[in-house]
Amino acid sequence: MLKIHRNAWGLVLLSAALQVVIFPLPGFYGLAWVAVAPLLVAILQARSPETLQLQLDGRLEPARLLPASPWQGFVLGYVCGILWFAGTCYWIFDTMHRYGGLPVPAAALALILFCMYVGLYHGMFGLLLALVVGYTPKHAGSGASIRRGLVAVPFLWVTVEFARTRITGFPWELLGYSQTGNFALTRIATLVGVYGLSFEIVLVNSVFASAFLAPKGRRKWLLTAACAVALILQAGRFVAPPTVATDHMALLVQPNIPILEGSMWTREYFQDTLRDLTALSLHPAGEKADQHYDLIVWPESPAPFYTNDPLFRDAVSALARQSRTWVVTGSIGITPMMHGGGENSQIFNSAVVVSSQGEWVGRYDKVHLVPFGEYLPFPKLFAFAGGLTKEVGEFQQGRTHTPLDAAGARWGTFICYESIFPDEVREGPREGAQVLLNISNDGWYGDSGAWKQHLQQTEMRAIENDRWLLAGANTGKTASIDPYGRIVATIPRKMRAALGAPYALISGTTFYTRHGDWFAYLCAIISVGVLLARFVFAGRTA
Repeated sequence: MLKIHRNAWGLVLLSAALQVVIFPLPGFYGLAWVAVAPLLVAILQARSPETLQLQLDGRLEPARLLPASPWQGFVLGYVCGILWFAGTCYWIFDTMHRYGGLPVPAAALALILFCMYVGLYHGMFGLLLALVVGYTPKHAGSGASIRRGLVAVPFLWVTVEFARTRITGFPWELLGYSQTGNFALTRIATLVGVYGLSFEIVLVNSVFASAFLAPKGRRKWLLTAACAVALILQAGRFVAPPTVATDHMALLVQPNIPILEGSMWTREYFQDTLRDLTALSLHPAGEKADQHYDLIVWPESPAPFYTNDPLFRDAVSALARQSRTWVVTGSIGITPMMHGGGENSQIFNSAVVVSSQGEWVGRYDKVHLVPFGEYLPFPKLFAFAGGLTKEVGEFQQGRTHTPLDAAGARWGTFICYESIFPDEVREGPREGAQVLLNISNDGWYGDSGAWKQHLQQTEMRAIENDRWLLAGANTGKTASIDPYGRIVATIPRKMRAALGAPYALISGTTFYTRHGDWFAYLCAIISVGVLLARFVFAGRTA
């Protein structure tokens, strides 16, 4: 069995590093157009050819570096994926250690196991690419097989990203998110979603890889063409979209509530917090004294704001009546239920709507919960990680994405982690939501770059659905985002403040809103077709 050439390992390390830095922080977005190319070259030139000769046109010539076998392709992709997730999701360690109560070795092990799990998808990509290219000693590394693989690359990549979304449920920082701020390029997301951007990025990467693999005579013009396309596409980041008119204003309260042990929430501290948030909502610093707000938003927070707590209910109702404004507040939703002759309660991560008369008129319960954060999957298997849920408890799953009716509008509401699931967020606008609302507690991320990664993905939901999106966060970043994904109003992080957030109501729907992940499904179908055709062809030529 031929070994993987040392150059391939260097290219894998380079690709992993590039895939890390294209996301915030640091966010070198322009490198996305070349970030995957080293991995492609590594897979397509993985085998050492020391003792082989290649038969071409009836002549025996020294063999070039050969494409990876399926197993080698998997290993190369897998290593790249592990390193990418470790460099991008490093914040998981701090979250599990500081807030989940795990000791340092256990938190480090949890991060390693997580990266080994989700890294399987990069490994799957390497495996599929190696299968498409194929390998037989007689025709190893032929130009036709390499070209076939490079043409298939964008379809395979999107298929694997789609699988990560639907199977694992962790589509964090899909490749297309690196271009969220590319206002001209992201227009295609209204048709094909973030997966279309991933496809375009990997397509350009495949051209760069093709240039590297091409004979010297063709390499120069392929490289020139790839650079020109990348520069043109990246230039969309400097194209300012037109100003979007607004006629409504919401007040987004950023409470900056610390994550505390339950025992630290004394009655006095609880009441002081409610009093501060109420005063901030009624008299926001830096805002016009006579400004009317259509909605006041308190985000998801670590505060024990239970919907069945009279102190909390009375404070929010009083705020609504005194301000004569509708209120949406993050809370822990309690639903009583009868079981076995007694009364039990179901607990939800919720957003509650309170009318301007102080009546509690609606509630959204979070549908897509965070594993190991809001519930513990396979409790017996992962009993060692029980500390991760000691603060938040075992939440129940909500059942519907039906928009909330508040302040004369329909609000497509989603909570924190749900913002990374494009097909779920679009359910709100598809059911008539005129504006999107995301409430989150990014305090779990500490001072890492995860808050920026989260905001970047949230911005894409505004683009895909052509909607204004109000992002209310506990520690920040609180922002008003227009339908181009552009932040038009914001306040600094990690301070207790309030933001006057302009927005407008939009009723039309985009092609993506109506049809969802059709493009990702199409890529998956094409990928399956390519693989089947490859096996049929291999069987006939065997």
